[in-house]
Amino acid sequence: MPTPAQPAPPATGALAPGQPGLPPRCGLGLKPEHFRSILETRPELGFFEIHAENYMVEGGPLHHYLAQIRSHYPLSLHGVGLSIGGEGGLDAAHLDRLAALIDRYAPESFSEHLAWSSHGGVFLDDLLPLPYDRDSLNRVCAHVDQVQTRLGRRMLLENPATYVEFAASTFSEAEFIGEVVARTGCGLLLDVSNAYLSCVNHGRDPWAFIEALPLAATGQIHLAGFARDIDAAGDPLLIDTHGAPVAQAVWALYRRVLGRVGPLPTLVERDNDIPPLPVLLAEARCAEGMLREVAP
Repeated sequence: MPTPAQPAPPATGALAPGQPGLPPRCGLGLKPEHFRSILETRPELGFFEIHAENYMVEGGPLHHYLAQIRSHYPLSLHGVGLSIGGEGGLDAAHLDRLAALIDRYAPESFSEHLAWSSHGGVFLDDLLPLPYDRDSLNRVCAHVDQVQTRLGRRMLLENPATYVEFAASTFSEAEFIGEVVARTGCGLLLDVSNAYLSCVNHGRDPWAFIEALPLAATGQIHLAGFARDIDAAGDPLLIDTHGAPVAQAVWALYRRVLGRVGPLPTLVERDNDIPPLPVLLAEARCAEGMLREVAP
């Protein structure tokens, strides 16, 4: 069992003490479709975020553009392949590649998901749920400790979007995340869209779920769109597609979150059906307006 750690103080950058974090502003995911427009127009944004696995190569056009954009904007690094919740050990080679990428660009923030995506040497192209029980807690804490020790920095852990739950769970999701934060000192990446989506799918109150999370450890917020469907029982089913504008219900929840935690770095995510940059900048301006409302 990992040695318990004291909860770390809130941090907007998830870095070692003394290093600057992300500004409490809105950022966008960095997409190749927008590289040239960003460099030509230098839009007014708080930061850009990349998926780490897309840049785990030595060179090429992605690094060519990222290096230029990084020189003008703060950077957030978001992992999707560590498999923090997996039953097996972490992939040491993958962790080494991640460490090399962080050394190369010195991002102001690093985050990963409370999920698993590999098993028995097979990588599954999805972020899958895990049972919230004592064995999972010990394993996740050990993995988070390993990542933070290897990277030499505090990481943020994102609450997942889920469609099923495990009968074997002995913690609620919020309790589980709170235990991980308390034992490892990691921070929380509060995905407001995931919170809303999961609670709708499971018939729960999104605000009650958010209030039960360790909000004082929140270092970043995510907002994204989703698709609507109906499950086999005829109940609403929300699917985390990142392929639509942020829903009004999520904007309302986000405003309420800011009223509780204050202004924090906020990402508007779009990974599918990516629109022109001005469309995303308009969404970012909506978030910026709400951030200004709660700024001291």
